Amino acid sequence: MTVASGADVAIIVRTKDRPTLLRRALRSITGQTLAAWECVIVNDGGNTEETAAVVAEFAGFEERITIVSAARSRGRWVSANAGVLASNAPLVVIHDDDDTWDPHFLQQCVNYLDENPQAGGVVSRIEIVWEREVADGFETVSTEIFQPDLAAPTLADTLLFNRFVPIAFVYRRSLHEELGLYDDTLPVVGDWAFNLKVLARGPLEYLSDEPLARWHQRVDARGSSANSVIGSRSAHDRFDARIRDDALREHVSSQGLGLVLYLTKFIDQRLVDVESGIRAEIARSPMRRAARAVRRLFRR
Repeated sequence: MTVASGADVAIIVRTKDRPTLLRRALRSITGQTLAAWECVIVNDGGNTEETAAVVAEFAGFEERITIVSAARSRGRWVSANAGVLASNAPLVVIHDDDDTWDPHFLQQCVNYLDENPQAGGVVSRIEIVWEREVADGFETVSTEIFQPDLAAPTLADTLLFNRFVPIAFVYRRSLHEELGLYDDTLPVVGDWAFNLKVLARGPLEYLSDEPLARWHQRVDARGSSANSVIGSRSAHDRFDARIRDDALREHVSSQGLGLVLYLTKFIDQRLVDVESGIRAEIARSPMRRAARAVRRLFRR
């Protein structure tokens, strides 16, 4: 298969032996009101015939879809980079095989980026879809908005943890030329590492208040159906720590230990003071007075 020329958006789909989810993802993609897209499906060491059979179900879209297959699994971010390098469109988005979009998602993102040429990308509000596996696929249990109180996906907020996932972020290919590809030494949190670089470069905005990206979560799923954020919790924690330590080491190498040593002790002592104040108030007074004490301490 050859990728269509003249596409506005390159859609990268990473998959491995999840035909039911891949089929749903392709329904999400082929159902977009924007027709000018190309799709690269990166089969990360899965069954190649099964992947091709799912794609063949979407007759009429063959010229827009290409399959890149690896003989063995190489990981999420090697796969993401393979998809980026195999595509050509000026805009890029990762559509994981277990997520979906509103039909107007791509068109609205392209419109925004056409109207805001200075923007490196745009982020949709995200709806989390909690679902469970059933005999003929998946059924929705409940939904909620991810990070509903944020006014924008800022660098300050994202320093704590990732505030948007790949399904919600359409960005200019030029960001890879400027910032590099995804860090493929990271088995997880590669999107957070890239998002930090993007936000350090300049601000991003939400597309609108309406959530057009759907991040599907399956808490009880195991094996190939599991989400990485749930199924690989310990790996997320470990590589989150590595990213922070690498960034701290880089800062210290140029700025020295002085400020970070001071802040580490200052913050630790402040937390000790708060805890001591709460304990003292609880020992002396009813819970209502203790609650007032907590509010006073955090206003200082």
